[in-house]
Amino acid sequence: MEAILEQAFKGLNVVMVNRGVSGEVAALTAERIKLQVALEKPDVVLWQVGTNDALARVSAEDFERSVRETVQWLKEHRVDVILVGLQYSPKLAADENYAAIRGALRQVAASENVPLVRRYAAMEFLERGRKGEIAPIDTTDLNDLGYRCMAEHIARAMVVSAFPKAVLSPGPKPAAPE
Repeated sequence: MEAILEQAFKGLNVVMVNRGVSGEVAALTAERIKLQVALEKPDVVLWQVGTNDALARVSAEDFERSVRETVQWLKEHRVDVILVGLQYSPKLAADENYAAIRGALRQVAASENVPLVRRYAAMEFLERGRKGEIAPIDTTDLNDLGYRCMAEHIARAMVVSAFPKAVLSPGPKPAAPE
């Protein structure tokens, strides 16, 4: 991801620090994020969140509250945040709590106006095209190809989110030739 971002933003020195903890739910991560932000003062927090909460059967309401409060805290401390959504797994596609957590994350991203990398949709698309080459059918874990694809997808989403859509206005009409 660093290389992709540095190529997209010429002259920018990108330093990625992975602070993820396997199996940790959003409420616990939220406390760690606040501590790490205070210590390291990052410009951007890339928060992959939701999969562990869904698997741990955290309620969508509690999940949404934890994520929303943390996003608001980050914004108050002038730290940009990009949310990365849940992982895709055919095994979990029909799980109601999994779907509720995904919906809650989309709601937070939309209402807080922060970018959301729709990891589930991207993984589902890749998996359908590659038929088991990205992730084993019974897990949310990726193989090396899957992780590389996701890193590229997330980095490109970060680049796109750095350039908000311009508001198009009709503006003055050009003068007609004489």
